[in-house]
Amino acid sequence: MSEIQDQVHEKPELFSVIMAGGVGSRLWPLSRKNHPKQFIDFLGDGTMISKTIERLRGLVPLENIMVVTNKLGGDLTKECVPDLPHENIIVEPTGKNTAPCIALATAYIKKRNPNSTTIVLPADHLIMDTVRFQDTLKASIEIANRSFALVTLGIKPTRPETGYGYIQADDTKTDLLNTIEDMFDIRAHRVKTFAEKPDLEMANVFLNSGDFLWNSGVFIWHNSSITREFEHNMPELYKDMMAIYDSIGCSEEKETIEKIYTWTHPISIDYGIMEKADPVFVIESTFNWSDLGSWDEVAKLRRQELNGETQDEDGLLQMVDSHQTVVVKPEHKAVAIIGADDLIVVDTKDALLICKREHSQKVKSVVDTLKRKQQEDYI
Repeated sequence: MSEIQDQVHEKPELFSVIMAGGVGSRLWPLSRKNHPKQFIDFLGDGTMISKTIERLRGLVPLENIMVVTNKLGGDLTKECVPDLPHENIIVEPTGKNTAPCIALATAYIKKRNPNSTTIVLPADHLIMDTVRFQDTLKASIEIANRSFALVTLGIKPTRPETGYGYIQADDTKTDLLNTIEDMFDIRAHRVKTFAEKPDLEMANVFLNSGDFLWNSGVFIWHNSSITREFEHNMPELYKDMMAIYDSIGCSEEKETIEKIYTWTHPISIDYGIMEKADPVFVIESTFNWSDLGSWDEVAKLRRQELNGETQDEDGLLQMVDSHQTVVVKPEHKAVAIIGADDLIVVDTKDALLICKREHSQKVKSVVDTLKRKQQEDYI
């Protein structure tokens, strides 16, 4: 297959898959099992999932946006995005990580139109520059449609982050990449390797090397390309995906999915497909991006509070001689912070978090401890 492949079919139809099944335990106690972070408004401008869908407006038709989530997430999606067609909400019987989630969505999209290109993205990321984000997606779609390769978005790292995976980019240029870079004013690379979340020492090595990008978890591919990779690299999951494909629209559809999910092994799309596929391309993305994976990330975005100006609608939060501290509290509850710097304080009706900034990645260990103690009501 040549790198730039002529399209023998009509232009592929564009779909998007939004993965919305996570819990967000690092954002406890606001993000909970019964109300996870993708359905929360952290910054006062809409829930994470509603902003994710809004970010696609004008690029992907609403009727082509699919949300994969659990049963509770399905109900919350209907509340947050009432205009989304209910048949576009795909319910997983249980969470099995991203590879089964994407295989399930791929089966549904293949049923609608096998000549389709799909943007896969998490429901809980924050992207400020929608125009640049869409331009980057358009470049990715062009590569995916011309090469029938898999494409992902990488973020230029600004610090030695240990909470993200990394992608090593190959600087070797090709006719296709040069064409795309000229068309869209972006940098595109062939992927050399994927790297798991590093320790601090290795994160510094990645940062200083200049050829590693943060793995954004956003993917773009033609339906035939991802189907091919499932068949080659995850043959058992491919068989399950095709069984689901055959059952869609039939009386046994729900039963088939539930049965398959009883034996499907949890595995990420990165490990199951992306690390093994060839070729894979990465677009070096320049828009502001955050996976909002910890309270430290939220704190960085709430700069007004960090500068001593509280985002306090009811006037019941008092900050006295306190700096670089973020407070999240219920409405109509008086909270005072006196002489305390560099804190994250999150107060809910049944749980309180007080955390030193730069330590919020450890919040997950609190949730794990509550699980071990079988304190399910507080998770």
